[in-house]
Amino acid sequence: MTLNRAIFLDRDGTINVEKDYLIAPADLVLLPGVGEALRRGQEAGFLLIVVTNQSGVARGYFSASAVEELHDHLQRELFSFGVRIDAFYLCPHHPEHGDGPCNCRKGEPGMLLQAAQEHHIDLAASWMIGDKSSDVEAGLNAGCRSILVRTGYGVQEGQGLPPSALVVDSLTEAIELIIAKK
Repeated sequence: MTLNRAIFLDRDGTINVEKDYLIAPADLVLLPGVGEALRRGQEAGFLLIVVTNQSGVARGYFSASAVEELHDHLQRELFSFGVRIDAFYLCPHHPEHGDGPCNCRKGEPGMLLQAAQEHHIDLAASWMIGDKSSDVEAGLNAGCRSILVRTGYGVQEGQGLPPSALVVDSLTEAIELIIAKK
């Protein structure tokens, strides 16, 4: 069986403008160039998989089904660029609220490992892109290469990353880098 290559994507601050506890579809704003960049990644043969920490569920701010509704809205927004997200994974946990620690909250690799199993993904040939060091850690812990984007929290997060982590200014630059290295 041939394994797939994937680009794992953080959501808030990477695909869309960072907004604390984003849940209203009307508040979702794509970052500049995201639709075109994701289309290029998809056309290059990568699965596009969103992996997102949503501690607002554990805190009782909103439900997991409300997050799924927002993901449906995001899917429709991206479809206008010819992009289809292959899967969405969310961690609804927080270490101090609800169920406590888990293996799916990024920097743990749980969501990526689950996606790899369900979508037959070669993690060593895949990438994780996000705006936080925990995104980079999740990718590296899963065996992917990782890129920090200086959008969202990425402006402040570039310090102390492992040497194997790459840092770029935008999702567009990250996708271009991935395509160049494939």
